[in-house]
Amino acid sequence: MPAIVNSLQMLILAGVLGYLLGSVPFGMVVARVMGLGNLRDIGSGNIGATNVLRTGNKLAAFLTLVFDAGKGAVAVLVARALLGEDAAQLAGVCAFLGHLFPVWLGFKGGKGVATFLGILLALNFFVGLACCATWLVVALVFRYSSLAALLAAGISPFWMMYFFYGQAILLGLLLSILVYARHWANIKRLRAGTEPRIGHKS
Repeated sequence: MPAIVNSLQMLILAGVLGYLLGSVPFGMVVARVMGLGNLRDIGSGNIGATNVLRTGNKLAAFLTLVFDAGKGAVAVLVARALLGEDAAQLAGVCAFLGHLFPVWLGFKGGKGVATFLGILLALNFFVGLACCATWLVVALVFRYSSLAALLAAGISPFWMMYFFYGQAILLGLLLSILVYARHWANIKRLRAGTEPRIGHKS
């Protein structure tokens, strides 16, 4: 963990603002703006880029990926610039929770993979890049977005140790646990052989 240098009030402020930023459902916004309909009625009903891709619109999926990753990164970078590392990590966690449990959608959000990667890229670029590379390689080889996410999240603490960013190990473990919890249904489908592959249209 990083040294706590901010007051409780400032940390709460960083957490609240991080949560609010993370709770913006960009997938639903992009789908509506591009005339793709309500994501809740498409594919898995998830608000993330993988489900947007099931509409067949690759640009919409790419924009969703960028915006969802960006909100996690922005939360971290702004908090770090204004308050320091302790606020940055807290803002990142809260942005992630905002994506998973957005107040605007009755606390029923996405699975957080893009936001997770954006947070790591902003916290430590090399750790984030290694996790993105892990996701990409697994996705290209096996064509399962969920499997790629699970392995990228699971190995993130190792990458933190490898790149000497041990102060974020607890954050990495927490985010990884949340990623696995949100992918529990995917894990069961992977074991059963019924998980849809990347690019599958509903």
